[in-house]
Amino acid sequence: MEDRQAAGVAATKVRVNGTPAEATLSTTTTGGYPELRWRCAGATSPARSLSLEADVLGAEASGKEVVVRAFVRARPGGKRRRREYVFEMADGEGAAAAWGETLRGCLDSFGRPKRLFVLINPYGGKRRASKIYEAEIKPLFEAAGVQVTTQETRYRGHAREVASSLDLARYDGIVCVSGDGVLVELVNGILQRSDWEEAIKMPIGVVPAGTGNGMAKSLLHAASETCSVSDAVFAIIKGHKQALDVCTIVQGEKTVFSVLSTTWGSVADVDIESEKYRWMGSARFDFYALVRIINLRRYRGSVHFVPAPGYEAYGDPVKEAENPIMEQNGESRACSYQGPSAEFQVSDWRSIDGPFVGVCVYNVPWAAENAMAAPEAKFSDGYMDAVLLKDCPKADLLALLLKMSDGSYVKSPHVTYLKVKSFRLSPGQLVEDPKRGGIVDVDGEVVARGEGTCGRNQDQDLMAYGPSVQLTVHQGLATVYCPK
Repeated sequence: MEDRQAAGVAATKVRVNGTPAEATLSTTTTGGYPELRWRCAGATSPARSLSLEADVLGAEASGKEVVVRAFVRARPGGKRRRREYVFEMADGEGAAAAWGETLRGCLDSFGRPKRLFVLINPYGGKRRASKIYEAEIKPLFEAAGVQVTTQETRYRGHAREVASSLDLARYDGIVCVSGDGVLVELVNGILQRSDWEEAIKMPIGVVPAGTGNGMAKSLLHAASETCSVSDAVFAIIKGHKQALDVCTIVQGEKTVFSVLSTTWGSVADVDIESEKYRWMGSARFDFYALVRIINLRRYRGSVHFVPAPGYEAYGDPVKEAENPIMEQNGESRACSYQGPSAEFQVSDWRSIDGPFVGVCVYNVPWAAENAMAAPEAKFSDGYMDAVLLKDCPKADLLALLLKMSDGSYVKSPHVTYLKVKSFRLSPGQLVEDPKRGGIVDVDGEVVARGEGTCGRNQDQDLMAYGPSVQLTVHQGLATVYCPK
């Protein structure tokens, strides 16, 4: 709460939480932000102030009092906490009503959402999302005067079904209270709609209440905010928006949309095979990563990519084109989103052959709260960030794992990091066991798995393991709430 000079507003005598003071409510200040300022009578300390845009949840007038509900830090860099400030107006009810109207007008001018549809995944992470909503999320929305409609997801794919038929005209935004899974289902459901061009403009908010929380961490970290439930909710309340790239992943007539990552090899193995340790929370990833380092796997295969400017030296030129990956997706998808229209020449493509320890393609910087997997990734730059790991000694792999928290692992000579416009993965078999394949993981869900992998069930896999899958990015297609 800075000590700014309000522009041309006379001080009003009030009591703030019972203490006599002089206060000003200014819609224009030298700093450019509407603010509420007060100085207690006889105080020698600087005046207190609240930025209506950055600190205030809501306000209302009742009788001679104006109640301001705020979400503020006690000290710079500290945790935000809810506070109520009651301004009792010396000039009576008329002054209070005028202040209340001015406060509400300012808050409304920020374009904040007033009606939200909230999807809660009660099964994610440590199964605490419903309790988190009641204890931490609901009170903040109520303090901000946001009307909320809630829906708990009951099974995998439920959020996709809800999003595909939801009456979006009734809401200003959709909020996911979960890990990253509900967000991914939500985007896929929206893009299946016949009105997808308008539907995808609906802002989406993400509250970290699951295991990975990569999207919430990426959005909050970009604004130097902590990855907490309350900070994520406050970002949604303030209503700032950020465009988000969406990747289309295609194999023949099969299509899925991604907003986080596509992985194959070690990262996919850790993500999917550690499911049996879900009770450990996010620690399951670190634990199972150590297991996989000790029992290291390498996979045969190859990748093809169209490099972004500045990355043309990576890989080898492709001399002849493969059969096209992008095909018509059938009449059933004729009215839904078909993916970006991007055509590349054979000369645009480069290739790198395996074996690989792992191949990952990221859309945002953080894969999880404690893993900055793609430090150069941007939300809407129109590129994907590819990370390739080939032969690497086990001791070096352990060192890389310890450097994931700040992204410095990408500086290792064992890691190839590049930005790409399009990416084609041709996954192969284990070097150590040619009868066994791997897992292709899109945003935490298996889309293809080879023979011998955990939970092998070909009927449930969207795509086949072995044939190439192609990733192409649509710049800024979706919209998410962000702290700004």
